[in-house]
Amino acid sequence: MKLWDKGYSVNKLIEDFTVGKDRELDLYLAKFDILGSMAHATMLEKINLLESEELSLLLAELKSIYKIAETGEFEIAEGVEDVHSQVESMLTEKLGDVGKKIHSGRSRNDQVLLDLKLFARGEIQELVQLTNELFGVMISQAESYKNHLMPGYTHLQVAMPSSFGLWYSAYAESLIDDLMLLQAAWKITNQNPLGSAAGYGSSFPLDRQMTTDLLGFDSMNYNVVYAQMGRGKMEKTVAFAMSSIAATLSKLAYDVCLFMSQNFGFVSLPKELTTGSSIMPHKKNPDVFELLRSHCNKIQAIPVQVTMMVNNLPSGYFRDLQIVKEVFLPAFDELKSCLKIASFALAEMSVKENILEDDRYKFVFSVEDVNKLVQEGVPFRDAYKQVGIAIDKGEYEPSREVNHTHAGSVGNLCLPEITHKMKKVLDGFNFGKVEKAIGNLLK
Repeated sequence: MKLWDKGYSVNKLIEDFTVGKDRELDLYLAKFDILGSMAHATMLEKINLLESEELSLLLAELKSIYKIAETGEFEIAEGVEDVHSQVESMLTEKLGDVGKKIHSGRSRNDQVLLDLKLFARGEIQELVQLTNELFGVMISQAESYKNHLMPGYTHLQVAMPSSFGLWYSAYAESLIDDLMLLQAAWKITNQNPLGSAAGYGSSFPLDRQMTTDLLGFDSMNYNVVYAQMGRGKMEKTVAFAMSSIAATLSKLAYDVCLFMSQNFGFVSLPKELTTGSSIMPHKKNPDVFELLRSHCNKIQAIPVQVTMMVNNLPSGYFRDLQIVKEVFLPAFDELKSCLKIASFALAEMSVKENILEDDRYKFVFSVEDVNKLVQEGVPFRDAYKQVGIAIDKGEYEPSREVNHTHAGSVGNLCLPEITHKMKKVLDGFNFGKVEKAIGNLLK
């Protein structure tokens, strides 16, 4: 079945190429296509394009199909082009001519726009939840290891004293910025395109505010041409936000791989979280973090892929946009998997104590000793030179004291402040409004 069928057959080779992976990928969108159809049908009844009895029949059948989609048993039948065609086919098979009426006032173009936004909206909510869970692990570990000192590095050279509390909470605060970017993507996503039809509106008196409210959107894409132009732009924006989370995870994973190597020996994983070598019996490899790093680097490439697919398209719809789904839709599962495994593995990771007692790290205290001389009245530049000369002559003996008290330093991690900062960002998503609207729609 094709919604655009006009009584002739398309060449099989052309059909296979143009359909591509749509039937497979559209399964991601099934629930959301049904929700959109429920809102659209409700609106059609208000503007007298459906009778109230017809609406009741449609909503009951759509809820039944929704339950099938929720269980993962929804299928796109052989010969059916996409999810939109499948849903309409199921309605028509069950309800006859009533099922044929549901497409009035919309196009597959605004259907897929809507489906993608509803899908992305739900996935963003899950990403926020999982990112917050990882944040909680980071803050907990930062509190547990706030007094465990480690060397800080610049240029991979020993630099100044740090701590595992400082290291963990650095990544925790990075996740807050990532969610700020994701919140911007959420706001762009949470606008209703339904009613833009093929990009130029409809001669039917569609009540677009009604569908906006029914689906829990904050607003609508008012201009129908821009609603269509938003396809690709929304995916790129969300992908950039996802890539920001992935970048944080990738850098974190690199640190862990480095710190687990014998040349550092700062952290360790339980043996059941490591893998071995086929010929070296001593090996306990941090494969989980190496794969985490690679997955997240792959995710960081997605915005570029989307950009390359959409950046030379004029206004209006083009089939190029179909391919965006191939990189966009599966990316959420990949990032969610990375967030889950990071939370699990980091909660199990232990750190080495008394690292800075090793003489190889004694120069890490040089700045502390320069600052101590300054506090005794020696000009900074003279104090710097004095300690530097002692180091060059092999006469330097560190005090091994760390006295950092300012906000965000080793001695004052500001964990409550960082946690409050995260809460403010989480509160800005307002997921409750969406959940309430969808709940009402499904009653």
